[in-house]
Amino acid sequence: MRLSVLDLVPVRTDQTTGDALAASTALAVVADQLGFERYWVAEHHNMPAVAATNPPLLISMLAGATSRIRVGSGGVMLPNHAPLVVAEQFALLEAAYPGRIDLGIGRAPGSDPVTSWALRHGAGGVGDDAVSRFPQYVEEVLAMMSPDGVGLQLPSGTHPLRATPYATSVPPVWLLGSSDYSARLAAQQGLPYVFAHHFSGEGTADALALYRQGFQASERLAAPQTFLTVNAVVAPTYDEALELARPNLTAMVALRTGRPLLPQPLVPDAVVAPEHEPLATAMLERWVIGDPASAAKQVRELAATFDVDEVMLHPVAGALPGTDPRTSPTRESTLRLLAEVL
Repeated sequence: MRLSVLDLVPVRTDQTTGDALAASTALAVVADQLGFERYWVAEHHNMPAVAATNPPLLISMLAGATSRIRVGSGGVMLPNHAPLVVAEQFALLEAAYPGRIDLGIGRAPGSDPVTSWALRHGAGGVGDDAVSRFPQYVEEVLAMMSPDGVGLQLPSGTHPLRATPYATSVPPVWLLGSSDYSARLAAQQGLPYVFAHHFSGEGTADALALYRQGFQASERLAAPQTFLTVNAVVAPTYDEALELARPNLTAMVALRTGRPLLPQPLVPDAVVAPEHEPLATAMLERWVIGDPASAAKQVRELAATFDVDEVMLHPVAGALPGTDPRTSPTRESTLRLLAEVL
């Protein structure tokens, strides 16, 4: 079974943005050394707890710091961007790191309504209909990244448009989602698909079944290709893992209860309010938490339940007081401990 990594580039209370970037770079290097399949970074905006605002920049930085692991977006929120911009960015990344780049595309805003407006309108952006035009934008990105490019029809005639002058390879495009919308679209367009099990945890089986049942083979993909993501914390004992999970758990509870998503607290400072404990307990049931043997068992069971041969871990272990701000040793140890037994 292949293992991969999803990283939101979390920001702790003891970190600056630069510290968080350094910690994620070190984590990517560890994943590369351990033989993980891919390392994806998310797109989120205007969140004090998350530094992953610009996947292409992060991918360039992380690909340059590693040697073999695939690096990609999990994902680029396409309604926030003009398709040509995304095609240009990933065509250049693929040219710089051939065979190592993945373009994961999502439909969600990845931000609050005000920030969405600024992204889509602040510089003459794509506008209110961007979400409804998502299928069209996906097709445009695919076409523009191809070596032949597209012919742009204008009153003056047909003009060639290429994302990069001379492409010799194209990064694979994945559709991402936490509902059945992207599952259906990926099936219709013959694209690989990833379900955000780490975020939702509900509807995973239904979405994957819709994708597999409706899949139509394409030039890009002959058969369905999919995996899922999951939050994970691994430590020498279950109790230690549970304690390390508390900072991210408090953040997820805040998100679900409409409170601000503040920088992630250190482990001793992470407290869930008593009235939210049932919600926190329900969330933890969908995470991989435990010692190496039990965590490996949970990952295998996930893979078997959803019939996937790859699982993307979102390592969410919090930091202890005194941790070097430019590192995330508990996230690194989650990867190391699992890699030893899987």
